[in-house]
Amino acid sequence: MATELDNRVDNRRRVWLIATSVAGGIAGVTTLIPFIDSFAPPASATAAGAPVHADISNLRPGSMMTVAWRGKPVFIVNRTEAMMAAVVQADPMVADPHTDHPFSMPLPSYCRNEYRSRPDHPHLLVVVGVCTHLGCTPVPRFQSGPQPGLPDNWPGGFLCPCHGSTYDLAGRVFKDKPAPQNLDVPRFMFVSTANILIGEDENKTS
Repeated sequence: MATELDNRVDNRRRVWLIATSVAGGIAGVTTLIPFIDSFAPPASATAAGAPVHADISNLRPGSMMTVAWRGKPVFIVNRTEAMMAAVVQADPMVADPHTDHPFSMPLPSYCRNEYRSRPDHPHLLVVVGVCTHLGCTPVPRFQSGPQPGLPDNWPGGFLCPCHGSTYDLAGRVFKDKPAPQNLDVPRFMFVSTANILIGEDENKTS
């Protein structure tokens, strides 16, 4: 009789132990899955450094569009002849006219010119819209002449409203401003006459 009772107790204990082990295993797997997933980079992080396409087919002369690249705004400006002339006018006013001291990325060799643009498309300006002072986003102030917060001889360009740094229509910082360097020019290339690729050029260098 005692033996039969002991067997029943042992059977119940065995069933309980198996059930507990299974439940614990399931819980362990459930806990492990997010833990393993945490080692995989999120899709947004993977895509953050990838080149991006920009359709400029509707970018009229004198207008600007903004695209996101690496989590930062990139300004694309289709400059008019008057805006190009304003770049020349600003030469003596900017702190680093030839971008000898770039900010966070080297100036592409094909943009080492007065307009900081590709020679085959000189009117198109492509710059990272991040102020080199404290990382604010400048706003376009393309109209020349006296305006609130700007000098009377303002040739047109960009104004950072946070601390008053100003940049010309080539993204070059004006002298005696909080921002120490010009706006970055990323690598970019024309995929077609109406489409550019930002973050990559003919050398496939991001």
